[in-house]
Amino acid sequence: MPLLLPYAIAMLDIDFFKKFNDTYGHDVGDNALRFVATMMKNVTGGGKIYRYGGEEFTIIFPGKGVDDAVPHLEKLRNKISKRGFILRGQNRPKKKPKNITPSNSSKRLFLTVSIGVSEKTERNKTAEAVLKSADNALYRAKENGRNRISS
Repeated sequence: MPLLLPYAIAMLDIDFFKKFNDTYGHDVGDNALRFVATMMKNVTGGGKIYRYGGEEFTIIFPGKGVDDAVPHLEKLRNKISKRGFILRGQNRPKKKPKNITPSNSSKRLFLTVSIGVSEKTERNKTAEAVLKSADNALYRAKENGRNRISS
């Protein structure tokens, strides 16, 4: 019998992203995607991040199961929801100035993410099956109120 090397896959989706894009415009939506990706770069637990498409991202945790990955995902989800990013004014300079002075026209926007996570098991033997299971868990997280993790 072959040895099953453990891994977990998480699917992360920005909550209400279409409404966000419709409200603030696609340029701000692109900035929101960059913000989330930047926050994800610092995921703990050895997670490797990938953009899956649109506002969806995938995080692979080699050598970890769901129980090992969830605390790292919860830390990330919490950090994204509390940090927010600055909606910058139209007159923002193209180059970063030496001395930055906060503008009264800056507005902090907050995003939340929903996450579904699954792991390689006897039932989910292939990467495609694990990914599908994580995607189904993501939909459960959204159905249960968003800004949460489901497995």
